[in-house]
Amino acid sequence: MIVVLGSINLDLVARVERLPRAGETLSATGFATSPGGKGANQALAARRAGADVALFGAVGRDGFGHDATRLLHADGVHVAVREVPGATTGVALIHVDREGENCITVVAGANAGVRDGDVPQALLGRTTTVLLQLETPEHASLALARRARTSGARVVLNAAPAAAIDPAWPALLDVLVVNESECERLATVLDVSGESGAFVRTLAGRHRMLACVTLGARGAIAADGDHVYQVPGLAVDAIDTVGAGDAFVGVLAASLDANAPTPRSLARAAVAGALACTREGAQTSLPLSEDIAPHAMTLESRIAVTPLECRS
Repeated sequence: MIVVLGSINLDLVARVERLPRAGETLSATGFATSPGGKGANQALAARRAGADVALFGAVGRDGFGHDATRLLHADGVHVAVREVPGATTGVALIHVDREGENCITVVAGANAGVRDGDVPQALLGRTTTVLLQLETPEHASLALARRARTSGARVVLNAAPAAAIDPAWPALLDVLVVNESECERLATVLDVSGESGAFVRTLAGRHRMLACVTLGARGAIAADGDHVYQVPGLAVDAIDTVGAGDAFVGVLAASLDANAPTPRSLARAAVAGALACTREGAQTSLPLSEDIAPHAMTLESRIAVTPLECRS
């Protein structure tokens, strides 16, 4: 089972020809609302990949809360959310340009009230994967990671959005996933190189974790205590990159939770991230397991696997 403690947002998406510069006002070519939030997105991605998933979080006492959790309920995620008095449901303000690139402003709202105690102790154990991000208070996620580690659960952190995390994190993790900008931000805090290959090799060697840096259309690079995995990208016609990273993380967690081999898990995650770019929206773009499977087998065969040689 996958337990997610994380953010729940409603995305407000404006489509523009190009991303605005500072002080500039642009006319949008379209607008839509879509459920989002890294916690919710990753929970739904894992569920659509076949995992049993429970999401714990918070919403405000407003109309956005229902809309933000609609797809989660529809797809069978167990949604356990608190309403936070006086708070609004989290919102993400998103611009997407004609090439599918985006810039995002997140308003935390009720997500700032998420607590580690929202997750019952009874759900933490050796058959549980706990999935965390950084859109909710770090101290709450860190406390849950400590509880999960003590209980024997697998702990996965997507250190996103980019932040200077507590240096206690690596010792608590089984899996760390970041993108290139997040990798650079964490490098100083964790005393490692900001180059993606060196980053994953060093953390894997020091902490026996699976460390992964996603590389956009170029795929990903990862390392565990024994090997380095160079994962190629899946070529797609991208129209919207919103949610691609969350698709990768959620599907990776689902595959590892199902005890799939690391190369297969990475291949499925990379395929999911690529397919998410072919549709609009964060949660509406997340692929189903049957969409992932045909591409994953081919991509897995193309992963370059080499022995880990860590120089920390």
